[in-house]
Amino acid sequence: MTMKLSSVQRGAVVGWSLTDPARYLAAPFTVPDAAPPSIATRRLLTECLDLITQPVIYDVEESDPVALARLRAADDALRNQPEDRHRADALHRLIAQLVEDYAA
Repeated sequence: MTMKLSSVQRGAVVGWSLTDPARYLAAPFTVPDAAPPSIATRRLLTECLDLITQPVIYDVEESDPVALARLRAADDALRNQPEDRHRADALHRLIAQLVEDYAA
């Protein structure tokens, strides 16, 4: 795993950079698969990270129809992704909880 400091502001670490973060997706307390992630997994990780960070997470929490449609689309894509199931399942746990909390 390659990690490097992204930036320091006022003496505090404000971010880290992980090389190929999709490679490290795994269920809790499991070792990530050594095989490279699929292109679909990489794309869905990007979408999921966008959904759970500001400002989009605020839109999800406020039941914005566009944000909820994106959330449901990510949920559906993760449920139906045929390849790289273990990584898709790890991402789906997070997104499914958001769907249950905000879009059910």
